[in-house]
Amino acid sequence: MSASAFRPLADFGSRSLVVHAILAVTFLGAVGSAFLLEGRLQTVSFVALVNFTAGVWVCQAIHSLGNSFTDDDYQGVLRTILDHAS
Repeated sequence: MSASAFRPLADFGSRSLVVHAILAVTFLGAVGSAFLLEGRLQTVSFVALVNFTAGVWVCQAIHSLGNSFTDDDYQGVLRTILDHAS
């Protein structure tokens, strides 16, 4: 892949949308595994997906704190979604 393929992710808001999508998918996977699987596989997959989601959440929080010291006009993921929708 060329560097120009990743150019849309240069904007913090776009990266934040991607990370929040990953958070949603992994958390829904954890909830789904809790209801759809059985036994030890259910427990292991649920815990693994919840832990992954928590780790990504912590990374996003740290990344957001670092972005708050820049002069970027990022105002949160909900504002970014509304801006992309209009």
